[in-house]
Amino acid sequence: MAEYRDATAPGMPLRAADEAMDLERLGSLPASRLSFVRSLVRQMARQRWQVSRARFALDAQGHGIAIYRLQTPHGRYHGVIFSHHLDDAQRSDRVIAQAWDVTFGVIEGDVDDVLLEQMAANVPLQEAGRQHPRLLVLSRANRSLRNFTHFVTALGAGDQPDPAQLTRAGYLYRTTAVYGNGKFGIADFVRLQDNPDFQRPFSAQMLAVYLLRHFSIEQVEHIARAQAPDTAVPLATELRRYLGIGNSTGLGMAPFLINHPQLIQQWVTCRETALAMALGQTPDEARRQRLIALTRRAMRHLAQTVTEDAEQGERNAAVVMALPEVIAWLEEMPLEDDLWQQLVAWSARTLPLEAQELINTLLIELYPERVDSLVDQMGIEERLELTPDMPLVRLKQLIETHYDWALAEDFALPEARHWFWYRSTEKEEPRLGVRGVEPGAEKELPLAIAPRVHHTHGVLSDFLEANPRALVVEFLIAHPRHKDIVRRIQTLADTPYGEIRANLWHRDMKPMHLLRTKLSFFGAGRFDPKSDRWVRITLFQGAPLVEELNAEPRDLAAIDDWSFPLEPEGVMHSQRQGAGETS
Repeated sequence: MAEYRDATAPGMPLRAADEAMDLERLGSLPASRLSFVRSLVRQMARQRWQVSRARFALDAQGHGIAIYRLQTPHGRYHGVIFSHHLDDAQRSDRVIAQAWDVTFGVIEGDVDDVLLEQMAANVPLQEAGRQHPRLLVLSRANRSLRNFTHFVTALGAGDQPDPAQLTRAGYLYRTTAVYGNGKFGIADFVRLQDNPDFQRPFSAQMLAVYLLRHFSIEQVEHIARAQAPDTAVPLATELRRYLGIGNSTGLGMAPFLINHPQLIQQWVTCRETALAMALGQTPDEARRQRLIALTRRAMRHLAQTVTEDAEQGERNAAVVMALPEVIAWLEEMPLEDDLWQQLVAWSARTLPLEAQELINTLLIELYPERVDSLVDQMGIEERLELTPDMPLVRLKQLIETHYDWALAEDFALPEARHWFWYRSTEKEEPRLGVRGVEPGAEKELPLAIAPRVHHTHGVLSDFLEANPRALVVEFLIAHPRHKDIVRRIQTLADTPYGEIRANLWHRDMKPMHLLRTKLSFFGAGRFDPKSDRWVRITLFQGAPLVEELNAEPRDLAAIDDWSFPLEPEGVMHSQRQGAGETS
């Protein structure tokens, strides 16, 4: 496969698609500074977004309504949070749950009494409610009971919680869905296309998560004060910053990567362009020392990352063991113009995939002044277009040139047809079944692109033998069921990063790689698989706090330097200063 070149990085080629779009490599990506959480926080800090309380009506147990006002240079929004009592028997991270500890949304504009009444009646119902068209984001979350109880007890006693609690699970709340883009009657994505605050993909959803993080801090301090007004203390700043928001995600995330190939093309192109830009720079000693410091931080972060999944634990441990070699290599090598290129070539020969992609991510981190503008290119208006007057022989050539990876698979082999994807009628969730063993194959979802392309190529080749001068339209008149995949092939032929180079039916395919691919672009940390089908992650851990976004003096570089957060030290036992104070 030829190297792909991009006009935004004229000096360095982007990696070939068969390397960059390999599923296992995609499943090894860490979050980068191009991730949606990082770019949102940078935007909030640079534009001095103001977050303030508009209402905070919670009882002693923390139940009630909280409203946060967000003022940007371009508009006003409100985060409206409903906190409910939830019996333990009702607490579930499944998408089919019907009750949660908190439900919330982000509304465009102001919230008057009529709108609040409408939201109070419907937001807690989530999918079952009649949501308001000014609602940009709809979401829900459950408490991490162990952390929540520990935090309330410690703060009420005048002490700080044990930071190790957050190292084991870095949040007080975890979301189970964050809906946007017109789902369930909320505002359609078109409403945000010309909105300078939320033009980037998933930025409104990430804002909702950030506001939930702020609420979690204020709520836990409120409950501690209500229970122990004479002794309670605020949460230490270091622990506030170390708090993130968890997320539980299952196979429902996987179809997005297949159904939005042009968007995935943009995301990967931006990341690969950022890497090419970094590799094209001439290193200096300051940046070498910065890379060494970042590598040490990432090594400690991964060593502190807790997972019960044996395979992910082994992957983390392999990276931790490899990184001292990287540091030694960086310290010993002469400072030559192509040092970064040498590093990447050496890592490809020496390090496991996750360590290779970590190094690539840290190189991108070195050059914010060059790569950060790429975040404005991560959105695209998606449209798969059919070219009916294309000669059919040309379509055949496109398949054989750009989908050679799909044609190389032998679908006659049982292992190549092992899985099938379907949607559970009872649970309304995407599922994987074993073909020929489990029921549901007759309701298979067309997510596996490789077998579809392979089949179309075979039918097309037979048609061409009988009709060598045929056009695509003639083929589709005879075989209309191939229209969707033909449209996809024609549209994506010139976009090298739109297709994941994997057979999603293959027995060795790991669905967790699909989940991690998308989550890495969101900005997920502490990747913790709970099975081969669902995972828990943490968002915004280490991110600057609301009060830090506009603090003076302002150091925007320092505000943005929060990747790979580390467990705070020396904050376990406060001196009971500020007992009874509000935060």
